[in-house]
Formats: sequence, C-alpha cells, structure tokens
Amino acid sequence: MHIQKLFDLTGKVIVVTGGSGQYGKCLVEGLAEAGGTVITTSRNLKSATDTAAEFQQKGLDVRPMELDQGIPESVYRFSKTLEDNYGALHVFVNNAVSRPMKGYNGPLEQFAESMRVNATGMWNLLKVMTDKIIASGGGSVISISSMMGMKGPDLSNYEGTNMGDLPPDYFFHNAGLINLSRFLAKMHAGKNIRFNCISPGGLFNEQPKAFLDNYCKKVPLGRMANKDDIKGLAVLLASDAGAYINGENILMDGGLNA
Repeated sequence: MHIQKLFDLTGKVIVVTGGSGQYGKCLVEGLAEAGGTVITTSRNLKSATDTAAEFQQKGLDVRPMELDQGIPESVYRFSKTLEDNYGALHVFVNNAVSRPMKGYNGPLEQFAESMRVNATGMWNLLKVMTDKIIASGGGSVISISSMMGMKGPDLSNYEGTNMGDLPPDYFFHNAGLINLSRFLAKMHAGKNIRFNCISPGGLFNEQPKAFLDNYCKKVPLGRMANKDDIKGLAVLLASDAGAYINGENILMDGGLNA
C-alpha cells in the first residue's frame, strides 16, 4: 500500500473525548487533517460546538456532541446518537479527564470523585466504544496517558515556583490506563481491534519561567512538547500505518526519560 494511503483516514468515523482541551484540540485537528470525520465531545455542548466551528472554518470535518463519561445515562445516550447518525465507529481516542483533586492533601472525597469519573466512568465509556468498534468490523482505541503514569515525579522541576503540590489520583489514573490497554489488547485478540497508549511529557502552556528552565534543560530536545508533536503519533495509531502496533505505550517526552 502507498505510504499516503496507509496514513489516510478518509471514511473513518473517529470520536475524541475531551476534544476542547489542550491535547484534545491537537488530536482533533490532526485526525481531521488526515481525512477523518471527527466527533469532538465535551460535557459542555457549547465548548464542543465552538471547537468544531473553529476547525470547520479550516475545512475540516469536525462535529460536536455532548458527553459526560461520569454519568452512565449520558454515555448510553451518546452511544445511541452515534449509532443513529453514523452507524459505524472506527477509532476512539480516550482523552477526557476530570481533575477534582488539586494536591496531595486533598480530601478523600476528591479522590473518590476522580475515581468516579476517571476510573469507573472512563471504563464504562471505553467498554461501550470498544464494543461499537468491534461491531463495525474493527479499528483502533488510543488512550492518552502521561509519562507520569510511568515515572515518579521529578520535584526539582518545581524549584523556584509555587507549583509542585501534585495530586496522587493523576499518577494512579495514568498508570492504570497503560496496563488496562494491554489487558484489552489480549482480551480482544482476534477481533481486529488495537489498543494503544500515548504517554506525553509536558506540553508548553505558558508555565512559569523557573519551571521551563528547570524542565527544558533536562530534555535532550531542549523544549517542552508543542501542539503538533502528538498529531502524527495519533494518526499513526489510528491508521493502517499502525496496523501492527497493539498493546503498546509510546512515551513522547523529547528524550527526557531516555
């Protein structure tokens, strides 16, 4: 197959949860630029609609839908609407996340709320979307984790800043997501569906200069990730170019943890 065809997502229906977030927008844009029909979701329909309109103005096929993965009824309603309007689903990008816990000493209720949305709710949605992809003849599930799901924090990055009170649920959730993808790859063997994770390092977001200095001097490429860095990797895993990549976690950190 020609290399351009391998990466082509024309005719593919793709759902990206949390598509209005920092990495969410990058993922939506890259997958739509590769030819996919991309459904961007948010708990706030206006947020999803604004994101879709932004990309529609660039000629990309991006459609908004409301979805709250923490509410089972919202998940099932979304699944039915998806079925009624599109029939098939080929790619699911598991990107949405809630961050109710703000630091190490956050109350237990904050951790429980995080698990309600990021563990129980996410699993429910992931299972429903997996079943839909299998029923459509197969495809790809891409979960967005983090290098923090693989490594403990480097607290020296936060020296000279007011950052560094890190929430434990973030590490718990992202580590679990990586192994859950391996589990699903084995559980659904023979069904023409692939499960992979992307674990990004830090994305530049106007962080304090002290943090940027601390962080970037440790990265062989000398910078944080930019908004284009994840796009090609997502298209690879969504397309036939990644047809033999399954059960993997790809660390995208510029060499920080090499």
